[in-house]
Amino acid sequence: MGTSQDSKSYKVVTYGCQMNVHDSERLSGLLEDAGYVKAAQDGDPDLVVFNTCAVRENADNKLYGNLGQLAPAKTRNKGMQIAVGGCLAQKDRDTIVRKAPWVDVVFGTHNIGHLPALLERARVEQQAQVEILESLETFPSTLPTRRESAYAAWVAISVGCNNTCTFCIVPALRGKEEDRRPGDVLAEIEALVDEGVIEVTLLGQNVNAYGSDLGDREAFSKLLRAAGQIEGLERIRFTSPHPRDFTDDVIAAMAETPNVMHQLHMPLQSGSDTVLRAMKRSYRQQRFLGIINKVRAAMPDAAISTDIIVGFPGETEEDFEQTMHVVREARFTNAFTFQYSKRPGTPAAEMENQIPKAVVQERYNRLIALQEEISWEENKKQVGRTLEILVAEGEGKKDDRTDRLSGRAPDNRLVHFTRPTEPVRPGDTVTVEITYAAPHHLLAEGPTLAVRRTRAGDAWEKRQAAPAAKPAGVMLGLPTIGAPAPLPAAAGGDCCGA
Repeated sequence: MGTSQDSKSYKVVTYGCQMNVHDSERLSGLLEDAGYVKAAQDGDPDLVVFNTCAVRENADNKLYGNLGQLAPAKTRNKGMQIAVGGCLAQKDRDTIVRKAPWVDVVFGTHNIGHLPALLERARVEQQAQVEILESLETFPSTLPTRRESAYAAWVAISVGCNNTCTFCIVPALRGKEEDRRPGDVLAEIEALVDEGVIEVTLLGQNVNAYGSDLGDREAFSKLLRAAGQIEGLERIRFTSPHPRDFTDDVIAAMAETPNVMHQLHMPLQSGSDTVLRAMKRSYRQQRFLGIINKVRAAMPDAAISTDIIVGFPGETEEDFEQTMHVVREARFTNAFTFQYSKRPGTPAAEMENQIPKAVVQERYNRLIALQEEISWEENKKQVGRTLEILVAEGEGKKDDRTDRLSGRAPDNRLVHFTRPTEPVRPGDTVTVEITYAAPHHLLAEGPTLAVRRTRAGDAWEKRQAAPAAKPAGVMLGLPTIGAPAPLPAAAGGDCCGA
């Protein structure tokens, strides 16, 4: 670890998808490896890093608004530095420095490992450093990391995407899919388990396309089964798959591997074949519902969530009713619904027949009402069940007031439960009986049936004993799926909602 920056503190602000959260953990690790320390919650950091998202139409407004708020602090503190990375940086490049000349470093999605060197160069040369590479130089998972959770972790199995969805800019910013070798992925998981992690989420823009770069169409199901053999790994999740590539061998691996959770995020986007064709989504309604039926046949208890875009250009009332039909048939545990907005740089932004805002809003309201009803009905089926809950940190905003704790069921449902009489730590598990269901959470209001102290709880406790190593919070523009930032009831999928 370097010594020249020992007194300098940092803060990483993250927007967007779980891939950005994964990258931010690496950015934090790189900075700490270079001698920076995490800034206190109420302190003024010497370095602020924005890890940006380019998915939403107003993503740049949010960034420039935040940069504007930092300008006075930069004026007061001449040694302060500001860096901007991520998808928006990859897209806008020199525009960022032109609009916010007080920014010191702009870096892209392919060269996050260069951040410490770029910061030092900006400091020495007293001018902004802009470095954007067009292809991946170092796989992010090989870089130092500072995990946000002691008990759950992201593990990237690929980067990039080979799809060409007309609403999505991610492939242009993160490049073509590149797969990690299975041995490297498994070695990372084993190392995490040795550190106390008991839950991992395999991560990729399109996880079940894994293997296309390796020449093995069944590579993903083989990876699930191999990870399932790792002793001490209790829960395996993955996100996000694509209906085009979702095959029967993956369903079998999920059903037959005990520590692969019966939870699936399967992005629909639209139930209309016409709209799916315009989106360049290479499946149709029948194919999608066929996958859902196969998953439910193999795993009747599976919790299935989805992404849906309302108001895609050209969507008719009949097209929208086809989406409503799929929602009724699939009975998603929850759906992450988005009103279509133009995403600069995407083909859909230039399409004719953009839908009026009022029409989109009315359809969106109908979809939300239907899904809320289904989510509540599906959650009510959990009442009376006895579940093992992985205790989470900071999931229940009302926990202190209600004397409850919160955590995740195996199928990733959020559960609030009565605080046990014996001590329990994030990363430990509790066994509870579900007594009440709401559309987006479950309650266990009775006494805890069992508490199991785990290595993950030990790891959390050890981390708490070292104040400088406490995990930092992240500000997400889109909530995410799985651990360590579990599924909320607002948004999901990956950057583009694959």
